Amino acid sequence: MAEEEFDYIVVGAGSAGCVLASRLSEDPATRVLLLEAGPSDNSPWIHLPIGYGKTMWSPVYNWRFETDPDPNMNGRRIYWPRGKTLGGSSSINGLIYIRGQREDYDHWAALGNTGWSYEELLPYFIRSEGNQRGNFPLHGGDGPLKVSDIGTEHELIEAFIAGAGQIGVPRTDDFNGAKQEGAGYFQLNTHKGFRVSTAKAYLTRAVKARSNLRIATEAFAAGIVMEGRRAVGIRYRQGGQMKTARCRGEVLLSAGAIQSPQLLQLSGIGPRALLEARGVPVVHDLPGVGENLQDHLQIRLGYECTKPITTNDQLNTWFGQAKLGAEWLFHRTGALAIGINQGGCFMRALKDEHGQPVAKTPDIQFHVATLSADMAGGKVHPYSGFTMSICQLRPEARGHVRIRTTDPFEPPEMQPNYLSTELDRATTVAGVKAARAIADAPAMRPYVKREVKPGPDVKSDADLLEFCRNNGATIFHPSGTCSMGTGNDAVLDARLRVHGISGLRVIDCSAMPTLVSGNTNAPVVAMAEKAVDMIREEARSPERFRRQQPTRAFITTPETETSR
Repeated sequence: MAEEEFDYIVVGAGSAGCVLASRLSEDPATRVLLLEAGPSDNSPWIHLPIGYGKTMWSPVYNWRFETDPDPNMNGRRIYWPRGKTLGGSSSINGLIYIRGQREDYDHWAALGNTGWSYEELLPYFIRSEGNQRGNFPLHGGDGPLKVSDIGTEHELIEAFIAGAGQIGVPRTDDFNGAKQEGAGYFQLNTHKGFRVSTAKAYLTRAVKARSNLRIATEAFAAGIVMEGRRAVGIRYRQGGQMKTARCRGEVLLSAGAIQSPQLLQLSGIGPRALLEARGVPVVHDLPGVGENLQDHLQIRLGYECTKPITTNDQLNTWFGQAKLGAEWLFHRTGALAIGINQGGCFMRALKDEHGQPVAKTPDIQFHVATLSADMAGGKVHPYSGFTMSICQLRPEARGHVRIRTTDPFEPPEMQPNYLSTELDRATTVAGVKAARAIADAPAMRPYVKREVKPGPDVKSDADLLEFCRNNGATIFHPSGTCSMGTGNDAVLDARLRVHGISGLRVIDCSAMPTLVSGNTNAPVVAMAEKAVDMIREEARSPERFRRQQPTRAFITTPETETSR
């Protein structure tokens, strides 16, 4: 087939790719191709917030990856869902809008990534955000990514917030404000009862109608077309045929922390020893490609509730289901409009020998769901149940993603190495103990009939650690496998360009040098917004790489403690 030529080719229509395609195609003189391996986001389960339980296992809209056996998790393979449709993982995630901590981004800048401090990235969070509360300090009300309050209080979540207060964690109404620490309700990427994925936010009907933007679904990227050390196109499979698209400007990889490094390695960009062992001709020896893998390990504690006030109770009867449907249909409220997790908490769980917090900022995040199941997205239990899950925010563990063969359609090796450091083990166990402390607080005791998991027989730290090894799962935040930085292991420079290669950037979670302290969707959207400014700047003036802020007014915040 004849090759087509574009100014920019975006690989992956996920949290970053939709932003890039939408923003870059705002210029009618710029021709953009957006490639997505999955289908269009036509399923109603994508757009209904509680549909998370369906898409979590869908072979159509989910890659359904599995890690390699992890020796630190007693040899278990961990299920890793990743979105495979327009919107990517933002079309199947838990909808929670969290940015992370100021200190996360200041740490990136301290590592030599100029332009990535919190103050410098904040305007991009604000530009992208369309908060239902409007424009208020640190927040935007006009951006495409809609952010909504849950809207109604829940008796169980109120008890959790009060219980957290009784162990020293204050109530908060904004996890994305000047200080993250606290317990409260999450804000969600929803609008009028529907999910707002990045496809919904950025690929509107008007955007899709642009003559200079082509969106190709069910188009599986198989490799980068290289001329020497310059990326000039993408090979992809669509409709059973291999095709090639060429690029006058830049190839932008936004395929995620698993598939972006896989594409680089398949294209001869990566660790020489790995490429040679797999029979891939080496284009550029770049040792960090696929290394530095980080993820948040989720530990879920399940409880039976004393009162029939949980989502389990609603889902387990025809009357309850009908009531849920009516709430959503007539008011766009209720569990169908919220999804899974309503409340949460950020706290400092790990203590030293004097009982003082080790970290200066929260090291544990809670997700609290008014339902319970054997695993995320599973069938709810037949009893009144709720779940408290915890994850360590800044794990030390580092894993890798490595191709197994030259076949682009075979998933790569994925080894997270969860719980492989003493700090990770100690912090995770401390998080489980903190969850138990909240469950045992006076405000929560009237609601706890029994602890189902881990259960009363799991008492010692050693027993708790073994429970974590046997039951821990991903909370869906793999990152870091094409990290930006200045060291020998860095893959990208601070402008997200691949070291040693021209015409090629990586813009997704894999670019993070360290994992942010919270959910990853909002940070990736902000990263893509910033990348667009950098790309445009260089297109206008290729020899000048000065920093540039977005047009929205710059907002500063009070200084806070550092956590490192």
